Amino acid sequence: MTQENDPVLRRSLLFTPGLRTDRFAKALQGDADMVCIDLEDGVAPDFKTEARDKAIPALHDPALGGSAARAIRINPIKTRDGMRDLLALGDAGTTPPAILLPKVESPEDVRWAAELLDETGYDTTKLMVIIETGRALEAALEIAAASPRIDTLLFGGADLSAEFGATLDWEALHYARGRAVHAASSAGLDLIDVPSLDIKDEDGLRREARLAQRMGFTGKAAIHPIQLPPINEVFSPDAETVEFARRVLAAYEESDAGVALLDGKVVEMPVVRAMRRALAIHEKIFDGAS
Repeated sequence: MTQENDPVLRRSLLFTPGLRTDRFAKALQGDADMVCIDLEDGVAPDFKTEARDKAIPALHDPALGGSAARAIRINPIKTRDGMRDLLALGDAGTTPPAILLPKVESPEDVRWAAELLDETGYDTTKLMVIIETGRALEAALEIAAASPRIDTLLFGGADLSAEFGATLDWEALHYARGRAVHAASSAGLDLIDVPSLDIKDEDGLRREARLAQRMGFTGKAAIHPIQLPPINEVFSPDAETVEFARRVLAAYEESDAGVALLDGKVVEMPVVRAMRRALAIHEKIFDGAS
């Protein structure tokens, strides 16, 4: 995944509706690693303009404070509202930190958005692409590599399950998740799982988060702040992993070869890279809490 030695914390991403900038402000002070103000699913069609006019200034408002990273989900770029969202962001005069692109179906969709950002001079704006249609899943490898601006994929399981006529559960979407993991890992991107829609089912949330983490996801989205502590816990290296990572790196540094021997087992470079990332994430969490 991205940034082996200096990863960005994206264990949790909390969506807040575009019309409720008060929730966005509050969320920035909370437990989420990233907060995304939503102009798409969280806003009814008749209120898109009002949400845009409120959300974009809030996205850039330094007075809101908070340590969470900021992002905005625009409407699909092939729609009028999506184009208006991008143009409004371009006219805002302040670089948006990250833009979530929904309903992407091809690499060209991503390149179009990236070219518009290039024209505005927003060199540091990152793109986070949601894989939530059958076409996107089929083209996931190409989409993931479509622009150097992309640093994260999101797995849009709710829309995919609706399109497939499948249930929104782990078993039904296991294959689709695997395709997303393949695409993200091939391009060196982070991968965030779909939110759990039952905010009262903490056991189900933990189970799904653990399965996603074991599969290769680096984080999970949330729709309510109550979901954040379990998500952050699951996607944080536990004490056993941290200790093992330190032992792996120590053994590798002492070895003159490209592999190391630890407890009688050969440790090769892929494991070393994974342990470097785990330790770097642990240190970022510890630094943020201190």
